[in-house]
Amino acid sequence: MTRHTISYIRKCIRSLDYVVTLHAAEELDDDNLTILHLESIILTGEIAERQRDRRTRETKSIVRGATLAGEEAEAVVKVGPSGKLVVLTVHLL
Repeated sequence: MTRHTISYIRKCIRSLDYVVTLHAAEELDDDNLTILHLESIILTGEIAERQRDRRTRETKSIVRGATLAGEEAEAVVKVGPSGKLVVLTVHLL
């Protein structure tokens, strides 16, 4: 799979072509964040780091941006086999 760019990640968010894992949903809830905060983090953010899973060889991107309240946060995302964005986790910094 080709490297995904911040513009592709944002396109997935804007077109609602993404899924949120149960873990990411729990992390959002733990930090009192909503799905709108998650979207804000990605739409205002930049890719801070890319990581490759040693076992699966999948690439994850860490997107650092701001919540609706202006708090700095990160979302860890990957592009699934179908091209849909998968949000793996989210946390405040």
